[in-house]
Order: sequence, then structure tokens, then C-alpha cells
Amino acid sequence: MLSAKPWRSEAVIQFCAVQLLCFCFGVMTVSLLQKAGFTAFKTPDGFGAVLLGTLSFQGATWVLIYFFLRHHQVRWREVFGLRESRWLRTVLLVLLTVLVILPIASWLKHASVLVLGKIGWPPEEQTAVMLLAGAQSWWTRVYLGVFAVVMAPVAEEFIFRGVLYPFVKQLGSPRYALFGINAIFALIHMDAATLVPLFALALALTWLYERTDNLLAPITAHSLFNVANLVVLCFVK
Repeated sequence: MLSAKPWRSEAVIQFCAVQLLCFCFGVMTVSLLQKAGFTAFKTPDGFGAVLLGTLSFQGATWVLIYFFLRHHQVRWREVFGLRESRWLRTVLLVLLTVLVILPIASWLKHASVLVLGKIGWPPEEQTAVMLLAGAQSWWTRVYLGVFAVVMAPVAEEFIFRGVLYPFVKQLGSPRYALFGINAIFALIHMDAATLVPLFALALALTWLYERTDNLLAPITAHSLFNVANLVVLCFVK
């Protein structure tokens, strides 16, 4: 059962507002540097564009986590479950979640691609996938790998499972928390073909967080999910 979180309304609003400002600043800066003709920003898969684009959202979140927890006088170990005493149970639940959601997400993506094709909306590859597959620099590939396995899972799980889900749930809206927050998680990836699979993933990660009350559990599951998809992308396709 998920324990109550001490998140204050004004702090959550400020957290989200600053994230939005950082993201907008990153997009604007990349656009300006592209127009200025800087080599690293000439194409969307240029290392500069990739670096600044990811750091302006997920990277900024890592910094904001510190201030958010400091504002609430909460330690990292308390939020991320570093005091967990039932590690074996948590690890087993993480592995079970990943093993179940991987084939389901794969099937849902395949079905989504078929449906979108039939209605005349052939989906394009997700931007992150295109960047990794088409990256010319090994620096870019290494960075994107670290981003997918470490940076993104920590940032996204803290935002959606760690902050927004319990905050909305504690306002007295558990259904809005479960379906609304997870729908937003799927929508921010801005890819029609992965919308339904990512929503299913988000539901599974929320279930895992509820069962363990340990944010490291969905972070680890999210990371393993990304690792599996990276392996498929790099070695199977």
C-alpha cells in the first residue's frame, strides 16, 4: 500500500512550472543555435541538440528533485526506498512486472501500428529511436543509451509516480490519478504508435509502486524496459 506523501500544492505547482520553463528554454535555445549555424545543432540528431534537448527536461528534473525534497525536508533515502527491508520481494515484483509488460507492450505497439495504418495514419518511428539508429557519433549513441537507462527513468518516475500520482490521489481523485497522470505520461512521448503501450507500461509501473511503496521499484522496471528495447533496436532489427 502506498504511504501518504507530504507534497504541498504550491510546491508541486512550482515544480511543474519550472520544468515547463526549462523545457521551453531548451527548445528555444536549440532553435536559435540551429539558425546560428553551429555544427552540433544543425540537425536534430546533432550531439549538441540531443544533449541540450534532454538536459532541458529530464536533466533539469534531477536538479529540481533536490530542491523539491529540500523544500519538504524529506531525505532521498525516504523517497527512493533506500530504507527498504524487503528487498527480495521488491526485486521479484520488479522482474515480474518487466516480464509481463514487455510482451504486452510489444503486442500493443504492433496492433497500434496496424490500426493507424488502416485509418490512413502510418506512424513514424519515435524520435528517440530515430536519433539512436541514425546517430553518426558514438558519443551520441553512448549518451542516448545512458539517458534511456538512467536519466529518463529516474526523472520520469519521480515526476509521474513519485510526485503527481500520489499528489492527485491524495486530493481525493484516485481514478484521475491512475488514468489521468498515466495518460499524460504516455502523451508526452509524442508518438502515436507507442501511446497505448506506454499507457499500459505506466499502469504497470503505478501498480508496482503501490505494491512496494518504493520509488526505486518502478525506476528499475522502467530502466529494464528501456534496456530491453535498446537491445532489440541495436541487435535484433
